[in-house]
Amino acid sequence: MFNLVSIELYKISRKPRSFIGFAAIAVIALLIELALFLDGKAYVQFIIQQVEQSFQIEGNIINGNLVAYILLQTLIVQMPLLVALVGGDLLSGEAATGSIRLLAAKPVSRANIILSKFAAGSFYTMLLICWLGVLALGMGWLLFGRGDLIVVNSDHIAILQSSDTVWRFVAAFFIAFISLSVVTSLSLMLSCFSDNSIGPIMITMAIIILFTIIGTMEIPLFDLVRPFLFTTHMIVWRSMFEEPLPIQQLIISIGVMVLHIFLFLGIALSYFKKKDLLS
Repeated sequence: MFNLVSIELYKISRKPRSFIGFAAIAVIALLIELALFLDGKAYVQFIIQQVEQSFQIEGNIINGNLVAYILLQTLIVQMPLLVALVGGDLLSGEAATGSIRLLAAKPVSRANIILSKFAAGSFYTMLLICWLGVLALGMGWLLFGRGDLIVVNSDHIAILQSSDTVWRFVAAFFIAFISLSVVTSLSLMLSCFSDNSIGPIMITMAIIILFTIIGTMEIPLFDLVRPFLFTTHMIVWRSMFEEPLPIQQLIISIGVMVLHIFLFLGIALSYFKKKDLLS
């Protein structure tokens, strides 16, 4: 299994599209950090203007922790596309070139082929998350220093001491990894049904957009299905910056996302085992 995953990682590393995500994250993160470095006071003042009517806020508000939080909010929404670019190509790309026949002819079970591709896709997703962490937290601390984190939500604000933020960011990145692994498993499942990469990538994004729209519209019919959509729970990483932590909500959301991963992988395994790879 380890050899299979290593081979899949080598294949991913040989495709130029695999580096689009790293480049896009770097460009967006550095642009936002540059903009906040030059004009961050006006931006933050706009965000906290309502809070300042009730509280007097002093100190270094624009610090590395706040910049990292802003980057997470901005980039994690876009990252499903970057993950789908690779996940949607894992099987369909090989079907298009015909190399899937050679792979299936080897003394390896089809279940191991699917699981190794999912493991490689998940490892790629983890690298993207780590890269975001380096640029968001590392560069944020380097350029802006460390300080207390002020999180302004629609119904409350949370002020977290600097020493209390590191483990929250680590947990938030881990939850973001789980949510993006749902996208990896979804795009891999769709990749089983197609012989070209474009279809699975586009359908993955269409599903995410559709579910997101359903999740944001306040319509009674959608209220029934909203709790079962994985997109509803993909933003639960934000809960790591609430005080006190909504433990029950975190457990439910992570559980729903893990169930979706098993569901998508189960469908992929069931279909791929019976798929005719010779025609």
